[in-house]
Amino acid sequence: VQLVESGGGLVQPGGSLRLSCATSGFTFSSYAMSWYRQAPGKERELVATITSAGGNTKYADSMKGRFTISRDNAKNTVYLQMNSLKPEDTAVYYCNAGIYYRGSYSPNTNYWGQGTQVTVSS
Repeated sequence: VQLVESGGGLVQPGGSLRLSCATSGFTFSSYAMSWYRQAPGKERELVATITSAGGNTKYADSMKGRFTISRDNAKNTVYLQMNSLKPEDTAVYYCNAGIYYRGSYSPNTNYWGQGTQVTVSS
């Protein structure tokens, strides 16, 4: 099982980034996918979730209207488009494969990527 995030970097406040998570070794289309992030000294938090077929998405309140999660099941890849970035969005961003059931996401603890650093600073 591999999940490889990419697309992070340094961006100015108000800028945009698109993160990608390429996966292999499991049946991607059978899993809901989520993006998490972890800032220094803080707990990892759920950013966004997309169901296995891509029909439903869910976002943390602070990301609504700014972030968009999407997936391409033919490419076994999930994306996170981040717009209007703020300094408080600075964190390591991780993707995860898991289960989405009755409005709640349960991460698979074995299905994490290594993370990609996003830094929002002028």
